[in-house]
Amino acid sequence: MPNLAELLSRAAAQHAGRIALKLDEQELNYAFLDEGASRIAGLLGERGIEPGDRVALMLPNVPYFPVIYYGILRAGGVVVPMNVLLKRREVDFYLSDSGAKLLFVWHGFAAEAPDDAISVKPGEFEQLVIAAAGVPENAERAGDDTAVILYTSGTTGTPKGAELTHDSLRTNCEVTAQTLAQLTPDDVILGALPLFHSFGQTCGLNAAISGGACLSMIPRFDPVKALEIIQRDRVTVFEGVPTMYHAILNVPNREDYDVSSLRLCISGGSAMPVEVMRGFEEAFDCKVLEGYGLSETSPVASFNHPDRDRKPGSIGTPIEGVEMRLAEEEKGVGEIAIRGHNVMKGYWNKPDATADVLDSDGWFYTGDMATVDEDGYFFIVDRKKDMIIRGGYNVYPREIEEVLYEHPAVSEAAVVGVPDDAMGEEVGAAVVLKAEAGADDIRTFVKDRVAAYKYPRVIWFLDDLPKGPTGKILKREIKPPAE
Repeated sequence: MPNLAELLSRAAAQHAGRIALKLDEQELNYAFLDEGASRIAGLLGERGIEPGDRVALMLPNVPYFPVIYYGILRAGGVVVPMNVLLKRREVDFYLSDSGAKLLFVWHGFAAEAPDDAISVKPGEFEQLVIAAAGVPENAERAGDDTAVILYTSGTTGTPKGAELTHDSLRTNCEVTAQTLAQLTPDDVILGALPLFHSFGQTCGLNAAISGGACLSMIPRFDPVKALEIIQRDRVTVFEGVPTMYHAILNVPNREDYDVSSLRLCISGGSAMPVEVMRGFEEAFDCKVLEGYGLSETSPVASFNHPDRDRKPGSIGTPIEGVEMRLAEEEKGVGEIAIRGHNVMKGYWNKPDATADVLDSDGWFYTGDMATVDEDGYFFIVDRKKDMIIRGGYNVYPREIEEVLYEHPAVSEAAVVGVPDDAMGEEVGAAVVLKAEAGADDIRTFVKDRVAAYKYPRVIWFLDDLPKGPTGKILKREIKPPAE
């Protein structure tokens, strides 16, 4: 079944009456979701959309997102998911770069969209969909046809669109659903990750549909709301980025919520501090499995598997059908290279950028630096470009952050390079406190635990660290205080 939309068609045939999506009191069963996608495909046909045409989607985590997503796929279109926080200039770039012929936009963000975008407003949008004729069959697509163009965050320049195929996305979500999360139709997944992001799309939405499970959605993450939904809906699987775990762990009355239904927690998006993982597991009596991936890898590449030894601090071993190795290894540290079903076709209309990261043998070079132990478990050291070179010595921020999180007064921390005339770069740390502490105390704490050239000489305190839509800490926005 090459077309990714077959995930929904198959689930609707097998689980028609089961609840596929929840948003508070709103529930959609599989039959209703499938019918909605069918009519969206019909609407697209009426608008002149043909197989291979790009259609953009700018919605938060509401049930309309999956309906439109699978409708675009059913019509044979290519989905271009967009962050709902984009401003008009950015929206125009995404639409022009992808060549999208149509944009569905949530009514609350319509001011940032072109006038010809289809506004998704509850009540009005339903009328538009009902008026369209359904399309009973999925458009035929080849397995290596592009299904989704996911734009990278653009930390190294303008965003690039990773072309992900029907085969790569389907295989990645099925491996996630079957071998990692081991989903069944009785499972309820907390849909807190943005669906426009690769993690939420593959491991949340597509994996849930693949397994016939239920996705209970949160339009905007809030730790108290998350605990309420886990208790109310008897959530069995929680997927989040480390800052979500940190936020839930720090809810003052967290013990008041019944979270006994949780059987599995999955973390990705960025490295989870070991102290946060241990604290969460102790508080909620639920194992956390950490994984790793990128938009360019659909996204899952490696995981701590539920049926194998787990190593806290490790991103685990490659998933089924995927190879990983260290390239240009030096003193045990090298750049992660990935090859397998999950790797993108390339960056949309950017052959030079594609050639920079994808070689002729199919290896994708991630820019992430790691070590690998004797059991084949990978450990992220840091982003290649985030590495700090202090006086000729390499300092990997991830290592220093782990130590900072062990300090009893530190709530969150991010280590960045600070320009320095003498050393080239100095090690700096932006810290959020949860108890009173001074810079000297924290500096001494780290100095006692790492090599002399590694500890942060420059420490400053913030009320909050800047974060992206998935909760990932945005290091590029962290600036040291002016002297």
